[in-house]
Amino acid sequence: MTKLSPIGANSGRGGTLDVLRFAAAFFVVLFHYGGEAPVALDSIHPVFFRGYLATDFFLMLSGYVLGRAYGRSIEEGRVGPLEFLSRRIARIWPAHLIVLALMVLCVALTHLADFDPHHAHRFDWADLPPQAFLVQAWGDVGGWGWNLPTWSLSALIACYAVFPGIWNVLSRAKLPLIILSAVAAVGLSDLAAHLVLGRGLFDLPFYLGVARALPLFLTGMVLAKWVERAPLPRNLAVWGGVASGVLLVALQLIGRFDALSVSLIAAIVLCAGSVPVTRPIPMAEAAGKLSFSLFITHLLVSTVWFGVLHVTGEAGLSTAARWTLWAGALPAALVAAYVFDQLVDQPVQTWIAPLLKKAFKSRRDRYPAPAPSV
Repeated sequence: MTKLSPIGANSGRGGTLDVLRFAAAFFVVLFHYGGEAPVALDSIHPVFFRGYLATDFFLMLSGYVLGRAYGRSIEEGRVGPLEFLSRRIARIWPAHLIVLALMVLCVALTHLADFDPHHAHRFDWADLPPQAFLVQAWGDVGGWGWNLPTWSLSALIACYAVFPGIWNVLSRAKLPLIILSAVAAVGLSDLAAHLVLGRGLFDLPFYLGVARALPLFLTGMVLAKWVERAPLPRNLAVWGGVASGVLLVALQLIGRFDALSVSLIAAIVLCAGSVPVTRPIPMAEAAGKLSFSLFITHLLVSTVWFGVLHVTGEAGLSTAARWTLWAGALPAALVAAYVFDQLVDQPVQTWIAPLLKKAFKSRRDRYPAPAPSV
């Protein structure tokens, strides 16, 4: 089993999960940019309407990664619930606020130039406070529009709050029971959603994001515990992961099978996690790290890119030219994410890290890391 450092180790960096994380982030970009294409992508094939599956993957992967990275430290008392929650909020909130501020600046500049921003209905000033404080997935409090995908970050904060307690419960339970708990959590949540709201778990409105996220996050935690205790044999993990991936793609080409698709996503995470990363691939690790910045900045890029095209006009352009201009938004999103990661997100995290370390130093002094076994 991969040895974890006392706090926040990155288990499996530079491997398959990093590549999948980036692929999912890019699919979210396609999902949100698809409606701006000369012909809406989801009218070409419904698969482009299923970007929500990539979000479900992120929610599940978050539970898995945090279980692998923080699980041992939480079990041994070296990271308490308050420190864990503080670290996770510090990881996502500063970047979120900076991107939201840039969006506000863009909208303000369009008003100063005396024209409406592209999709002006998305930029309701009343939605700013709940979105800024990342509470928009905690109930019907508003917070839509602007940087809409951050509803999932809002939902994850609630998941972070319960993570240490749930992890300690999982650590005391037998593996078959915790696997059953994940199946039951997703299945019963989906059933309850159908009975109460007449729609499935994966169709819940964004303001019920916590209800959607918790079962998937728990599933990721269970997968982390599964890999920790009984990883799949390498050959089974490799071929099982490939088969699950092929079947997942094939299903999307045939039709919508959300429950089965999420089950296959869980199988992919389990299989990929069961294969140790003995020789990390730098490009894969870089792609995995870039995925957060891509996720959080791509709608800002969309606001600017397609806003400029909307103002300058595309009516007189050929179809090929319009497709070329639309496609240009994809590399623009990647470049913007890289710049944001290098010049904003990483420096901010570098500044925050010692502050958190100092704030929670006393707890780590009371619960020192155990000496390595010989």
